[in-house]
Amino acid sequence: MLRAVIFDFDGVITDSEILHLRSFNRVLAQFGIEITTKDYYKDYLGLTDFECFKLVTDKSQLQLDRQQIKNLIKQKTRIFGELAKTEGRIIEGVRDFLEMLKQNNVPMAICSGALLAEIELILEEARLRPFFEVIVSAEQVKKGKPDPEGCLLTLQKLNRMVSPTEAGIQNPILPNQCIVVEDSHWGLEAAKAAGMHTIAVTNSYDADQLAVAEKIVTQLGKLSINDLQKLCA
Repeated sequence: MLRAVIFDFDGVITDSEILHLRSFNRVLAQFGIEITTKDYYKDYLGLTDFECFKLVTDKSQLQLDRQQIKNLIKQKTRIFGELAKTEGRIIEGVRDFLEMLKQNNVPMAICSGALLAEIELILEEARLRPFFEVIVSAEQVKKGKPDPEGCLLTLQKLNRMVSPTEAGIQNPILPNQCIVVEDSHWGLEAAKAAGMHTIAVTNSYDADQLAVAEKIVTQLGKLSINDLQKLCA
């Protein structure tokens, strides 16, 4: 039984991965470092901002402590915000898909490695914020994808929002009643580890790199509510 859909954000709802890469590179330019597009999609896309900066600075043998990396994240967040306001866009088919879920009373949430401020900015600009009951961002988890922590926390928060009672959670949504929509193998592995069903969209990677997903589509707008219900049957 389908009872909830959890979305990744970058590469699923918004076409912002390239904006993240540009933001990282503008910050890293002060060290003479640049992440190539190929390397970003191969090694960095599924990481949180902290993990990304930590990996690239370790590879470059820069001796940066945790606070210095946090300062780089602040710079990157500011730059990303500027780019998102002028160049951010919602991926085709997403709005129709969200409307379909809303019409069928399916709760929706976001589980992303992006920062909350970045997610909220784009959702507000696109007027999509009301669709989502819960947003779990990088700041709320200790381990990023492919660890299932984010997916499980999102479900926990959804249950508190959707079916709370004074005595606790009434008829809680179970992991196998959730579908997670992802664009990377990191996210798909996290969802699978959490015991959730998976749909992959080929916005960032080819289908053969997303083979772990139960269903692969080129656009969310091509899915029907029956497609989703069959996954959870």
